[in-house]
Amino acid sequence: MTAIVVFIDQVDAPGKLHPIHHQLLTLARGAGEPVAVVAGPVGAELAAELGSYGVARVVHSGQAELADYLVAPKAELVAQAAAAVSAAAVLVDNSPQGKEIAARVGVALNAGVITDAVGVSNDGGALVAHKSVLAGSWTVDARATTAVSVISVKAHSVDAAPAPGAAVAAVERLEVAFSPASLGARITKRTPRESSGRPELEDARIVVAGGRGLDGDFGPVEELADVLGAAVGASRAATDAGWISHAAQVGQTGKKVSPQLYISVGISGAIQQKAGMQTSKVIVAVNKDSESPVFEIADFGIVGDLFKVLPQAVEEIKRRRA
Repeated sequence: MTAIVVFIDQVDAPGKLHPIHHQLLTLARGAGEPVAVVAGPVGAELAAELGSYGVARVVHSGQAELADYLVAPKAELVAQAAAAVSAAAVLVDNSPQGKEIAARVGVALNAGVITDAVGVSNDGGALVAHKSVLAGSWTVDARATTAVSVISVKAHSVDAAPAPGAAVAAVERLEVAFSPASLGARITKRTPRESSGRPELEDARIVVAGGRGLDGDFGPVEELADVLGAAVGASRAATDAGWISHAAQVGQTGKKVSPQLYISVGISGAIQQKAGMQTSKVIVAVNKDSESPVFEIADFGIVGDLFKVLPQAVEEIKRRRA
């Protein structure tokens, strides 16, 4: 069976899998035999959760270097673990950290690196990465010509599902031999990110996103998001204008979301925005321009002034919940 390593970072938030880990394990299980490589502790609860997604083998390290330094030690853990289990592929998330780990592991293993994948399959023992390109207009297949492939996968590209029959995950410890070069930059201080009280954008079931049409006033979007228990997103035009943090950007150069409900407010719906949210289950668009491209992909559209529409929606939601 083809061994496929899935990297799971437990350094900052130990004890539970992130939804992207469920998705990566689901992909790995469909293409081979998933092997979890964990940075950080692996308790009984985490081992059981990994087993429920078909992981029979867990390789982990809790060495202090994984927490005290930047990404390089984690990359060395992944590379050495992949070599130890004779992995045919390594799957990581498509975050900035995941991409850096992918690049470093590729160098260490002399492996081909494929980023921005939306799926993985096994073609006669060779791992094939499926990519959505040109803002979702085309889907292409890519494969590395090397013995090992390193693939970063976009979040929400696959519906995660537990394995039909839970495996018993055997946990083994790996003592990583860190190179001096990987210990060149130490973390001296951590500052917790200020919490908004809203769900994380990439994990939210409901997203309310605003664009240029807000003219700098995200108040109506935030009010609607709060009554719906939603995350707040934005177009690149809004983040570039400084109206909201770049962490809220949804689109081709931002975050990819796939919520149950996506409400687009004052966003034209250019192809770059579409690339980040087109897999949403239901799309509602609010825009005063009836010719906006967003209405071509919206399930429901409201042509009107967002500063009138959103407050009415908020009041109606509150009234129905009273």
